[in-house]
Amino acid sequence: MLRVAVVGSGPSGCYTAQSLVQLDSEVRVDVLDRLPCPYGLVRYGVAPDHEKIKSLQNTLRAVLEHDRVRFLGGVQIGPGGVRAARLRELYHAVVYCVGAATDRRLGVPGEDLPGSWSATQFVSWYSAHPDAVDAGFLRDARSAVVIGVGNVAVDVTRMLARGLAELTPTDMPQAALTTLAESRVTEIHMVGRRGPSQARFTTKELRELGTLPETDVVVDPAELALDPGYTDPSALPAPQRRNVEVLRGWAGTPPTGAPRRIRLRFFLRPAELLAEQGRVGAVRFERTAPDGHGGVTGTGRHEVVEGQLVLRSVGYRGVPLEGLPFDPATGTVPNRSGRVLRGGVVTPGEYVAGWIKRGPTGVIGTNRPCAKETATALLEDAPALTLRAVPDDPLPALHAAGSDPVAWQGWQSIERAEAELGASLGRGVVKLPDWQSLLQAAAGKDP
Repeated sequence: MLRVAVVGSGPSGCYTAQSLVQLDSEVRVDVLDRLPCPYGLVRYGVAPDHEKIKSLQNTLRAVLEHDRVRFLGGVQIGPGGVRAARLRELYHAVVYCVGAATDRRLGVPGEDLPGSWSATQFVSWYSAHPDAVDAGFLRDARSAVVIGVGNVAVDVTRMLARGLAELTPTDMPQAALTTLAESRVTEIHMVGRRGPSQARFTTKELRELGTLPETDVVVDPAELALDPGYTDPSALPAPQRRNVEVLRGWAGTPPTGAPRRIRLRFFLRPAELLAEQGRVGAVRFERTAPDGHGGVTGTGRHEVVEGQLVLRSVGYRGVPLEGLPFDPATGTVPNRSGRVLRGGVVTPGEYVAGWIKRGPTGVIGTNRPCAKETATALLEDAPALTLRAVPDDPLPALHAAGSDPVAWQGWQSIERAEAELGASLGRGVVKLPDWQSLLQAAAGKDP
């Protein structure tokens, strides 16, 4: 019988486990996660007000409840936990589905000023990731600058503009809900270095900004017109053309004087974050212009945009994994169809899927064919892999290595505790926000 460890219980990990048990009737899969909760970015990255996308958890749940799949949460792989070499001894094959764990940086002066954060840190806070801290994101902030024009940038912009009535039905932790509801931020600038036809948000996400109560969306027609794709969208792909249509509609609509404003800005490249009383107070941008080749070039002209909160949303990046090769240029583990390569040579029994395999590209559904490719490669290798003896059950060895895995029943206890917390607050499900409360709930204790 083939025994496989899948490291990571987000979409790529669950889709890998799903493909393995669908393609081979004998394989058994342990899905390991550092957190006591499954679902990865579906739980901790999808915006709380996007219930339809979050419902993907039901699909992932079905995978983790399969009779040949076992969820083991709270298992650290690498330094401080189960070493990669030891994990390799316990299973015929290991598939790493760990995503891209850090953010790309701007590389400009002042980036590390207090009040400047990666968008991921902000998302983790309002999504109740147990590693997140309440860092006073909104302290004394009247204006926010979101750098980036992808879907994550749209998410954090939208959450900054939401009111109490819209946030209360979500599973957002109570402390984050209270903080956002009391926010004094009335001006939100979402800024991209290129033009509107090159923005990476989807039209559905973009349109949502225009539906927010008591919020005006403001665009500058002259700024939009700098983009040849905006002035003549006929040659654009359909998604970009739809984005341009939405922006064109806003450009022709005067503001209503609503209490909050979202300003979409383009052709501005961050040059420096400026300090004010020891914290970030503004961002100095350089005006850019199309270079005729799909990129932009600097013009030497600058503009300062006020913001006591700066959220940087310029992409993700994979990080090196203990015991595995790493390509720093791409932020991925070198691989061929998911098989890990060392010096261009396949390493038997080691595989990758998801962002650590291909880089941070695509949407959640992109992980399904990616995972199937890796699972297919692994099963092709299975006859050789199963020649090596492994334990009938790796769980005792995981315990011996210092892990105390949270089983599926422990996760179900967390779910019950979150439902009870929500009921006590007059809300729906409310997430437990820290390690202590999660582990207490997993053990059946009151958090």
